[in-house]
Amino acid sequence: MQPEFAISAFLTVFAIVNPLGNIPFFFAVTEGFTPAQKQRVAAKTCIVVLAVLFTFAVFGQWIFSLYGITIPSFKIAGGVLLFSIAFSMLQGQKSKTKITQEEHDEALQQESVGIVPLGIPMFAGPGAITTVMILVSDSSTYPDSYLYLLAIGLAIILTVVISYVVLKESGRIFNLMGKSGAMAFSRIMGLLLAAVAVNFILSGLAQAIPIYGLAL
Repeated sequence: MQPEFAISAFLTVFAIVNPLGNIPFFFAVTEGFTPAQKQRVAAKTCIVVLAVLFTFAVFGQWIFSLYGITIPSFKIAGGVLLFSIAFSMLQGQKSKTKITQEEHDEALQQESVGIVPLGIPMFAGPGAITTVMILVSDSSTYPDSYLYLLAIGLAIILTVVISYVVLKESGRIFNLMGKSGAMAFSRIMGLLLAAVAVNFILSGLAQAIPIYGLAL
C-alpha cells in the first residue's frame, strides 16, 4: 500500500470533519450545559460521526449500483460539493447545511444535540459522507484494496478520537486559540480541502473521458 494514500485519507477526512473549527459552534449549541452534559454530548457526537461515516463507507458501492451512479460522475459532483464547502471555510462562513428551528428545539429538550445538529450535519455532513465514499471507490482500483480500506477505516477512527478529545477539552482549547484562532485553523483546513476537491474533479474527468468518449 502507498503510505501517501493513508496520509491523504486522514488529512482529507480530518479537514472536512474540522473539529477545531467547529469548537465555537459546539459552545453555542451546548450553552448552559454542565461539564458532564457537555462531555456526554461530545461522546454522542463522535459515536454518531463514526456510525454515519462507516455506514456510507460500507454501503457506498451498493448505493452507487442502486442509483446507477458511476464513480467518475460522483467524483466530479463530490469535488464540486467539497470545493463549495472549502470556499465557505476560506471565507470564514458557517456551514450552509442547516436544520429547522423545530429540530433544534427538540434536540435541546432531549439533550440530543450530539446527534442533531452536531453529529449530523455539522461533523458528519454531506461533505464528509461524500469524501468517505470517494476514498472507498478509489481504494477499489488497487490490487491490495483491503489495505486501502483499512487505511480509510483507521483515518475515520483517528479523526473521531481526535474530535472527541477536542470537544472534551474544548474549553481549554478555545481559551488557548480564541475564536480568531479557530477561524484561522478552519481556513487552513479549507485550503487543504479545496486542493483535495480539485483533485477529485480532475480525477473524475480523467476517468470520464474514456468512458463517455468525451473530447477536450
